[in-house]
Amino acid sequence: MSTQKFEAVQRRRRIGRTALEVSALSLGSAPLGGLYHELSEEAALATVDAAWAVGIRFFDTAPHYGHTKAEHRLGDALRRYPRADYVLSTKVGRRFVPRTTPYDGSEGWANPLPFQAIYDYTYDGILRSFEDSQQRLGIADIDIVLIHDIGRYTHGEKNAHYWRQLTNEGGFRALDELRKTRGVKAVGLGVNEGAAIMEAMAEFDIDCALLAGRYTLLEQAVLDDLLPACEKREVSILLGGAFNSGILARGLDAKAEGDLKFNYGDAPRAIVEQVGRLERVCRELGVALSSAALQFPYAHKVVATVLMGARSAHEVHENAASFAQPLPAALWDALRADGLLHQAAPVPR
Repeated sequence: MSTQKFEAVQRRRRIGRTALEVSALSLGSAPLGGLYHELSEEAALATVDAAWAVGIRFFDTAPHYGHTKAEHRLGDALRRYPRADYVLSTKVGRRFVPRTTPYDGSEGWANPLPFQAIYDYTYDGILRSFEDSQQRLGIADIDIVLIHDIGRYTHGEKNAHYWRQLTNEGGFRALDELRKTRGVKAVGLGVNEGAAIMEAMAEFDIDCALLAGRYTLLEQAVLDDLLPACEKREVSILLGGAFNSGILARGLDAKAEGDLKFNYGDAPRAIVEQVGRLERVCRELGVALSSAALQFPYAHKVVATVLMGARSAHEVHENAASFAQPLPAALWDALRADGLLHQAAPVPR
């Protein structure tokens, strides 16, 4: 397949002050782990191959996805490609051990592997998690390591306990060691809330942060604090969740299937109404909502890449085409005029 039509996908931006460069569009592997829907080995492999074919060269995974299934699958797929030609990230903070109780389905994984997580942000826990990921991936050279799901969104009242594991029990020190002596080129966080990134930047020198769902067509509050702080500190954002767990991918068309997902759950009424307003503006200008959703966050210069989730080659091609589709400047003016964009939000031009 010729990648000329997907030149926008292949644009590169640097990660923080490092020498790492990542493609504008990248592949997140939660769907490979069976997020919401089971995925066959063949479909997982075809998804990664399709991403490669359109020019994607940054791939993100985590032990949490499918309870280690995604790391196995992504590693199997990527080992067929030249290691120097792509950037790979994974996450630390959970160690996985054989499951002792039945999986209750509460995390959204369809048919995960028979392991369960132990949160561990200590020095030893992070190093062990990293080494376990190397083995599951079958790839020794991991470019980016991210502390996964630290913060109140995940841990609630237990967050202070886990934060002390990072600060007092050597978690940040382990991250620094990976960067200095284990060949890791960039370190940071992989979280669902801007506050955790702000707190980490005040404590430790990170290069980047994977932020899921907090800078999208539906949410832009991080323009007031997080994104200016990242710009000042030269910290790159790896932007996940541009579709806010799916509702911005297909809009309200998914309502008939009962599949209106927002922030990993069923979309509340206010969000459904906001999506309806976005769709009306897009429809009037002949624009697909998915194209606007994927392209909007990349207009901010601290966003190094936009991570998409896909569970088939078809979805990869659809998303790559959406990201590469030229959009009229009038779209962003109309969204701002309708109060759907933050006044300070940069937009594609």
